[in-house]
Amino acid sequence: MTAPSTAPAPPNRGGRWIQHWDPEDETFWNETGEKVARRNLFFSVLSEHIGFSIWTLWSVMVLFMGPEYGLTPADKFFIVSMATLVGALVRVPYTFAVAIFGGRNWTIVSASLLLLPTIAAFVVMEPGTSFTTFLLCAMLAGIGGGNFASSMTNINAFFPLRKKGWALGLNAGGGNIGVPVVQLVGLAVIGASGGPRVLLGIYIPLIVIAAVLAARYMDNIASVKNDTGAAKEAVKDAHTWIMSFLYIGTFGSFIGYSFAFGLVLQTQFGRTPLQAAYVTFIGPLLGSLIRPVGGSLADRFGGAKITLWNFVGMAAATSVIIIASMQESLPLFTVAFIALFVLTGLGNGSTYKMIPGIFQKKALAMGLTGEEAASYGRRLSGASMGLIGAVGALGGLGINLAFRQSFLSVGSGTGAFVAFLAFYGLCFVVTWAVYLRRPAATETHATSATEAKPQLSYAEV
Repeated sequence: MTAPSTAPAPPNRGGRWIQHWDPEDETFWNETGEKVARRNLFFSVLSEHIGFSIWTLWSVMVLFMGPEYGLTPADKFFIVSMATLVGALVRVPYTFAVAIFGGRNWTIVSASLLLLPTIAAFVVMEPGTSFTTFLLCAMLAGIGGGNFASSMTNINAFFPLRKKGWALGLNAGGGNIGVPVVQLVGLAVIGASGGPRVLLGIYIPLIVIAAVLAARYMDNIASVKNDTGAAKEAVKDAHTWIMSFLYIGTFGSFIGYSFAFGLVLQTQFGRTPLQAAYVTFIGPLLGSLIRPVGGSLADRFGGAKITLWNFVGMAAATSVIIIASMQESLPLFTVAFIALFVLTGLGNGSTYKMIPGIFQKKALAMGLTGEEAASYGRRLSGASMGLIGAVGALGGLGINLAFRQSFLSVGSGTGAFVAFLAFYGLCFVVTWAVYLRRPAATETHATSATEAKPQLSYAEV
């Protein structure tokens, strides 16, 4: 994400620009800033919410695709995998687009771009269409995944530091809920015996409305620019990649399971589209709603501790899923899967809470103090979050490819869940070893207490 800094808006950029924006000034914030920031937050969340819905659209579309479409379960898992992949990759350029075009301007563009995959799917969604065509349409839908990155970058600039946690949490949660919402709409369409084009027809006007409202009510901030120095430094920092790895385990699981849940119920347990749709939305909904709870627990007990024990919980839930899968127990499988969704949501909140704390601790260990340390932490954490979000989303690709291979090899998802269990165990080890293991005492008589450098300790991040 991008931090605000003083820089004039280039004269050739169109749209509504706010030339002076200082949310840290309490007088400015109370008189005008808060009202403007909240307005932009609302319409940014709306666009991001629809973006998530379009990104995960094919998790619903595959439920409509019966034998007449000529696609195997492996084909369907590959289709949703490619949507996940594109959604992860576009997060990187979307992160930088806000500073280049302006938050309002890019929200209009990114919302309007959602018409491409939606209209394309509306045109081709019928039996007889080739696998390659469906695959390309799903890849187009992946652009919806980028809206999260640009929305977080934009809202980060509008709010003061003391309000960022609330604003970014609401922004992320409001976007994530787009996943269960599109599945609920899909359930309503299937329940009413409607076809996939009905679902697409509902979203096309909503996309237009979101773009129009962004143009009418949102603003650009002239002082936002891309901090390329911080971005380069974040790329070189090991903690960026360690946290990306852990975020694969939390958000990657959330988005991957969101795509795969209904398809697994259909393929492994023989559920009809309507039967699958009845439960598919529950996991993503609870996982989205509980994300702020993960952040709150991390505030209270430390993000590393909550993340560590959350991976224990995810491993336990996955173990129950493996048992249920082997015994072909649908009730146990469904309950455990929904519990796993809830834990992914908790982990999303706790891992994101760790990032600013890690870079703040690093600043203190470098000998920085006060505002200088806070500024360093903000720059590096902001720059790293976009990359961590993109890499973490790739976990969804891994999950769907693992399911594809598992169904090809053994005819069920059991093999994939065994792999996920091993991965969560590895995430536990990494969290403990890097952020919670107490380093061995290395006292030397030659070094006095005043000469000793601050020791890195991440247990409270």
